[in-house]
Amino acid sequence: MKKFVILIMIVAILIAFYEQQKAEKNVYILAVAIGVFMFGMMNLSTKTPSKNQDKEENNVQ
Repeated sequence: MKKFVILIMIVAILIAFYEQQKAEKNVYILAVAIGVFMFGMMNLSTKTPSKNQDKEENNVQ
């Protein structure tokens, strides 16, 4: 699943870069591509543990 999300993110960024190079830019395509990229980053970052997780657990006790 992680590889699929990364692949979708790469495709979205490539589409955004391609659309940015055109003389007449389509803002909707750029917005959707950036939205897909941000959604993918959100999904990937939820699995990353917090740096302050140990500190937070000590404060609870």
